[in-house]
Amino acid sequence: MRGGCRTVTLGPFIARWLLFLPVLLAVLDPGDRAAAVASEGDHVLRARVEDAITPVSSRHVVEAIETAREEGAAVLLLQVDTPGGLDTSMREAVKAILNSPVPVVVWVGPSGARAASAGVFLTLAAHVAAMAPGTNIGAAHPVGIGGGAAPDTTMMGKVVNDAVAYVRSIAKSRDRNADWAERAVRESISTEAEEAVAIGICDLIAEDPDSLLAAIDGWEIRVGEETVRLKTAGLPIREHRMTWQERILAVLTDPNIAYLLFLAGILGIFFELSNPGALLPGIVGGISLILALFAFQSLSVNFAGVLLILLALVLFVLEVKVPSSGALSIGGVVSLALGSLMLFRTASGGPSVSLGVLIPALVLTTAFFLFAVTMALRAQRRRTVTGQEGLVGELARVVEDLDPEGKVFLHGEYWTARSAAPAQRGTHVRVLRMEGLELRVEPVGDGPAAGEG
Repeated sequence: MRGGCRTVTLGPFIARWLLFLPVLLAVLDPGDRAAAVASEGDHVLRARVEDAITPVSSRHVVEAIETAREEGAAVLLLQVDTPGGLDTSMREAVKAILNSPVPVVVWVGPSGARAASAGVFLTLAAHVAAMAPGTNIGAAHPVGIGGGAAPDTTMMGKVVNDAVAYVRSIAKSRDRNADWAERAVRESISTEAEEAVAIGICDLIAEDPDSLLAAIDGWEIRVGEETVRLKTAGLPIREHRMTWQERILAVLTDPNIAYLLFLAGILGIFFELSNPGALLPGIVGGISLILALFAFQSLSVNFAGVLLILLALVLFVLEVKVPSSGALSIGGVVSLALGSLMLFRTASGGPSVSLGVLIPALVLTTAFFLFAVTMALRAQRRRTVTGQEGLVGELARVVEDLDPEGKVFLHGEYWTARSAAPAQRGTHVRVLRMEGLELRVEPVGDGPAAGEG
């Protein structure tokens, strides 16, 4: 001690604090601490997305994630094979995957499957993205479908830029190739499985789900704020199937089925209006039309197309009531064709009516309407053969001299008749009109009379 001061040696003090440094770093770095968390589920839950992405399929994905959480599944395996779908439905499914508390593994498979358009977004959003050999991913450029006027370039530019920003944000959040994702949207490029792994779009190639689960066993992935170590090797796969309500909705919301239901409804109502009292066509048509309108709520419908098809119905009905030498029928055919082509529209390559369904349905429906209109016009122009009008022009045999009144025999009955010129018994007269219960006739030659037996 010098000058009343005590000398303090810092070496031992710093050494003691260095001993506590690992503990301090573990407390201050929750990421390292979370690395010890492992997925402890005793099974893998699998849900399939094997068709266009619609509100039904997006809800199926959302419910699968919730079921996986409730069951404590190790991972949720989404088996994807889709041509794309509705933008709103895709975003709902992607949001659920990005915020899933359970690791989500997307497998584009089996061989021959694809993750096109909206399927690209689902695959990029997964915690683990895998593809089977012989599959492809890409072609995510937004397109407009509907057969109407050319899309507005400014609006399409906004749609494309929005999709680009969205897909880049998803790719970056999963450390995937954001530049390729942008090109998939802007240029509609598509990539096969091996190249997709090489350029960082997906993580691995797997022949089947079992080999996939074995390959990713021990992987550490980020789920929310935690780092999770996957334990998936050998785990049984449990299927998450659609409920019967979802299966019915999936059938109804198929654009091909919705279009055919709409046409069936139009045909049924047309037949009922043309033949009042038939009942069955009206009942079937009404049910079909209601189901079609229900399906339209879940699809991207261009209501100009709906109105054009309804206008076609009106024109065909008017052709029956108001003869127009075919002008109304031609207008109905044109309106039906344009309405069918414009019925569905999408901003992101969503589902539409297949040409293999649309063209035959359009031809058959047009042929039906034209046949029905032709038959109705022929019936209107055909001479009436029943009632009082049906007697006009018929030949009757005189059984009692007409001078000017007497009796004639017609259609197995005796009638009182009056003629401006005398007619003797055994000759024939032609019916001019009927006044009350008396026939007005005129003499003719001795040809055979209608109604004589």
